[in-house]
Amino acid sequence: MINNQQKSRFELEIDGHVAYADYAIEGDVLHIKYVFAPPELRGKGAAGNLMKDIVKFAEENYLKINPICAYAASWLRRGK
Repeated sequence: MINNQQKSRFELEIDGHVAYADYAIEGDVLHIKYVFAPPELRGKGAAGNLMKDIVKFAEENYLKINPICAYAASWLRRGK
């Protein structure tokens, strides 16, 4: 996973396609605004793998996650 700070998004490239999550950090809160996987990566676990990396990033940086995106909220509720 790459933290593209210029675009405020996390990116995961797989086979030339990029899944990404738009985010904002305010204080100690990581807001996940939107998670996207292109059609070529859907059903292959790309968005889930991206979420795993985001959780790891948040833990390493002592950030709480606020999932604004419905997918992110659902993924986090499922227990990772």
